[in-house]
This record gives sequence, structure tokens and C-alpha cells, in this order.
Amino acid sequence: MGSEMCIRDSPCSNPAHWQNPYSTHIKRPRGFSPQKGGLRLAYVPVPKDLSKVKTKVAFNLTKRQIICFAAALILGLPLFFLLKDSAGTSLASVVMIAVMLPCFLFAMYEKHGQPLEVVAKHIIQTKFIAPKERPYQTQNLYAVLERQRKLEKEVSAIAKGTYKKGSGKKKRRG
Repeated sequence: MGSEMCIRDSPCSNPAHWQNPYSTHIKRPRGFSPQKGGLRLAYVPVPKDLSKVKTKVAFNLTKRQIICFAAALILGLPLFFLLKDSAGTSLASVVMIAVMLPCFLFAMYEKHGQPLEVVAKHIIQTKFIAPKERPYQTQNLYAVLERQRKLEKEVSAIAKGTYKKGSGKKKRRG
């Protein structure tokens, strides 16, 4: 990379340089293309939706991850040191991993932008709380309009004083 002299024996794209051994031809750096606007720089992807970008606090971790990792350490390490002498190192480490794993899952797992507790809440609602069969029901807007028309007729009849209770039924003469 950088600037290099074009030597007669080295391959150069300019034929004029092949005849003049004293020509100083500077090779262009890789990525330089005059047709495409010159030198290409490093490519850094920028997300289009900035709401998905999470603020990093320390060690490239979010505040949520730091809190969950701290909780895992507070729960797991004392448990390991308490069980190490009585149960053995390997069993103590397995128990420590089992206790720390939920904290790690709460820190790292995310599906469709939702953390683990929100996903778990939705799963519990659909599997256990909500009814198993949810029949498709529509609202009959025609029936609502029909009731509204009847009520308006009834109100106007009451206002005129011509309303008779049970006027919808035919009276029998007997």
C-alpha cells in the first residue's frame, strides 16, 4: 500500500511507463476508483430504527445486563463456597450454574424486542389463563342500528304523547 515507484519490470497499466524507465508513477491505493467517487472509506452500518439501539453503560453492557449479572454473582458465588466443602466442587459448580442461569437468561434473552419476562407472560396467558377455544364473533351492526331506530321511534312517540305501552302487539277484541 502507499506510494510505490513504477519500475520497468513491474506490471503497470500505463503503456507510456513501459518505455521510460525513469518515470515516477504512483500506484493508487486499493479501493480507489475515480469513477465511483475516489477513495472508499471504512463502512460502518447505521441502524435505520434508532429505537432498537440500546444505551451501553459499562463494558459494552446495558444497565439491565449489569444488574442481572450482579444478581447472578450475588446468588451464585456464596452458594458455591457454601456447598464446595460439603458436596464437592463439581456438584457445587453445577448448582451454582443452575442458580445463575435464570439471571443470565433475564439479562440476555430477547425476542422481537421483548425481554424474557414479557415473552413468558404472553406464553402463560395463552397457554393457561386465556380460554382454549376462542370462537370468532362479529358485532352485528345492523341489529344495533335497528335497536337505535326503535328507540328513537319510541322516544318521539313519548314526546308526542301517542305512545301506548305494548303498542307493538296486536290487541284482541273479544
